[in-house]
Amino acid sequence: MPERQSRARRLGASTHAYGVVLGLILVSLAFQLAAEDEEWARFTTIVLQSVTLIAALHVSGAHRRLTQLAIGIASLAILGSAGVLISSGELDSDAARGISLLLVAVAPIAIAVGVVSDTRRDGVTVRTMFGALCIYLLVGMFYAYSYSIVDGLSDTQFFAQTASNAIGDFLYFSFTTMTTTGFGDLTAATDMGRSLAVTEELIGQIYLVTVVALIVSNLRPRRRLDAPAPAGDDS
Repeated sequence: MPERQSRARRLGASTHAYGVVLGLILVSLAFQLAAEDEEWARFTTIVLQSVTLIAALHVSGAHRRLTQLAIGIASLAILGSAGVLISSGELDSDAARGISLLLVAVAPIAIAVGVVSDTRRDGVTVRTMFGALCIYLLVGMFYAYSYSIVDGLSDTQFFAQTASNAIGDFLYFSFTTMTTTGFGDLTAATDMGRSLAVTEELIGQIYLVTVVALIVSNLRPRRRLDAPAPAGDDS
């Protein structure tokens, strides 16, 4: 019985923890879509992405040294950005988005490793679904930053319809592409942009029809582990 209760507490804590990471991702997305593309907003985004990365590594059970390394990198990114912002009063958008891209790139990998490990140990649970949702949203953000960096490095504007380089437009384009919604109000104008959009569309659809479908099909209501086992149940 004590072992069952301990496992129940651990599973509940894991579910709640992945929910916290999902909440951080949603807060970051909402902030970037709502805030003006100014220096303070870029710095705040770096802080949010740093916190999300550290939380993702912690929840996924990453090695302590890797988590410590991530904390060091995130701290350096925050302090460095703050120093540039204070000394010059400006925080270049391309540099800020490059930092955010690096921070976002590591989080999905860490979560994926943690989800696989948890699934092997406990099977498909609600926390597996939360982890899968976190990965999906982070991939969309990763592509949004990639589009913005391509726009900054190219002499040609990224979108065929507008010269806007606001991160909100790139996020909007990224998620409408990944979900194959494709409203058509924003389309990539360059070969590199179109190539990235195709890979995101394929990854988004393959992820939904394989990973998410597999999780949903195997998700079962979890019996309370602290409840007495039915008669004849030797497990």
